[in-house]
Amino acid sequence: MQKWRHLLGVSLTALSLAATAGVAHATDGYFVEGATARDQSLAGAGSADPTESLTIANNPAGLVDVGRQFNGDISLFMPWRGYDASANSALIAPGSYNSERNAFVLPALGYSQPFGPDSAWGVGMVGNGGMNTTYSANIPHAACGFFGFPQQGVFCGGRAGVDLNQGLIYVGYAQRFGNVDLGIAPVLAIQTFSAYGLGAFGAFGLSQSPNFVSDHSPSYSVGAGVRAGAIYHYSPALTFSVQGSTPIWTSNFANYQGLFAQGGSFDVPATIGAGLAYKFMPTFTVMLDYKHIFYSGVASISNAMAPIGIATMGSANGPGFGWKDVDIVALGLEWAYSDRLTLRAGYSYSTNPVTSANVMLNVLAPGTVTSHIGAGFSYAVTQNSAFDFSMLYAPRVGVSGEEYIPPAIGGPPGGYVPGTNINTWLSELEITLGYTYHWDTPVAVVAKY
Repeated sequence: MQKWRHLLGVSLTALSLAATAGVAHATDGYFVEGATARDQSLAGAGSADPTESLTIANNPAGLVDVGRQFNGDISLFMPWRGYDASANSALIAPGSYNSERNAFVLPALGYSQPFGPDSAWGVGMVGNGGMNTTYSANIPHAACGFFGFPQQGVFCGGRAGVDLNQGLIYVGYAQRFGNVDLGIAPVLAIQTFSAYGLGAFGAFGLSQSPNFVSDHSPSYSVGAGVRAGAIYHYSPALTFSVQGSTPIWTSNFANYQGLFAQGGSFDVPATIGAGLAYKFMPTFTVMLDYKHIFYSGVASISNAMAPIGIATMGSANGPGFGWKDVDIVALGLEWAYSDRLTLRAGYSYSTNPVTSANVMLNVLAPGTVTSHIGAGFSYAVTQNSAFDFSMLYAPRVGVSGEEYIPPAIGGPPGGYVPGTNINTWLSELEITLGYTYHWDTPVAVVAKY
């Protein structure tokens, strides 16, 4: 047992570092739709019907309901993103261009163990989300020569883009009080960020720290917060859940203090959510979930892009991506077709955080998708172990708006340029393979015909 716990701890630490070293996710804004194959096949539903140890990353109250088990999942995430800019755009390169690097890998691990019949603990590591764009250095931009920049590219700085990656480590405890489960899980965040090709914003004097805007090595940040939840078992067929997380307060990205508001601050937003699960039959469950993400609580994300003035970037009220809070509704269906095979499907809709007034900067962070369609299955190879599979697809959605020219570049008065148009867009496909091992043999629910 001691060797197993040591190995689990080492694995969680190693994989959390791997998750922040070059992985990107972007679904509900930039938050993942779910940590596991089951979560994703249900399109994020299921908080009121926990079956896996990685419930700790959604509703830690569920730890008391899942027994002793291990979960391991690995996702192949494929985002396609880009922008289209009208021919009279000046600051951003005109034309239609796709971001490169369209495949990323993300691991997740979880372990839960009961203390007794009415309490349990667990640990988990998940990728919370992230964002990546990588635009070629060879994108032609006639304005670069006019402004005196030797390079081409989206913003006359060669290869342009960002890499944001967030990994979360949870340690949680849950207790049952009659028909109510309560759970709490402190969380440690490890995140990295890098930006490249954005030097023009510093060169024009738009940042209060012009040497810390772009083209530095990845900057690391750590922080902590708390996730908690409750599950109410109204009857054997009907359960309700509530859950949420405080903001995860993190250290600043020191290498990018001239890019992000508040000197490089980039906390993880708070969330709240609720759900219900109803078993129409012992083998068929319908799940409905709601979640709200408070992007407005993080200045670097929510501050409006404009106006961008002299030495405003990196300041307390400096420009951000202008993202709005996001509301998500998810519907999931799960059918135990046999004692070995369980089928799942789900659909979710989220409001769009990106607005037309902030499109120009959001070519770097096009979190524009709104619909997610999931499907998957679990297949039990033994009484104690099962493989899980899911596919989650988000159709292409774009947001359009006028180009914004800062006064330092366009001369007074600067501002939005009538007649210009920038459309930034995103679509996604995620394929996840998972493995679950139960030490306690679960009770088989067999379909009756």
